[in-house]
Amino acid sequence: MRTADITRNTNETRIAVSLNLDGTGKQSINTGVPFLDHMIDQIARHGLIDLDIKCEGDVHIDDHHTVEDVGITLGQAVAKAVGDKKGITRYGHSYVPLDEALSRVVIDFSGRPGLEYHIPFTRSHVGRFDVDLMREFFQGFVNHALVTIHIDNLRGTNSHHQAETVFKAFGRALRMALTPDARSEGVIPSTKGVL
Repeated sequence: MRTADITRNTNETRIAVSLNLDGTGKQSINTGVPFLDHMIDQIARHGLIDLDIKCEGDVHIDDHHTVEDVGITLGQAVAKAVGDKKGITRYGHSYVPLDEALSRVVIDFSGRPGLEYHIPFTRSHVGRFDVDLMREFFQGFVNHALVTIHIDNLRGTNSHHQAETVFKAFGRALRMALTPDARSEGVIPSTKGVL
């Protein structure tokens, strides 16, 4: 079973993440940031990853530390669960629409952190959620999962739809990249022999 349990405690946040990469999308998410909970639910459901995330953060100051640190801890958990990456597909991609919005996410479990992030949000907030924090979430994830991700919102006028298509596409791309490749069982998908 490709599972992981990670706890990360700082002066700003206390986070526990438990996941199963070979799950069915079951989730229990309580970060203290409702819109982030809704977005992470998309990762679980569309990535078929069982996720349990609990966070106590300094949201009385700002949501920044919580959003970034949840991304970091989720990245650490994915890296631990995937292990040496033998037999995975490695690459994943997805296009996801929601009404007028369309986003594309492409991921490579390369062992190298890299983020290309292009979302022309049409407003600064969805409810009380500052959309600038989405970049912080994905940067934290990328840095600690050691993956390269390209995120592009190709069109959209509703910021909620823009964000949701990104998270759904991210979940689907993760699912594809992490799916075992029956033709490469036990093989690291790299000409270098290591990722």
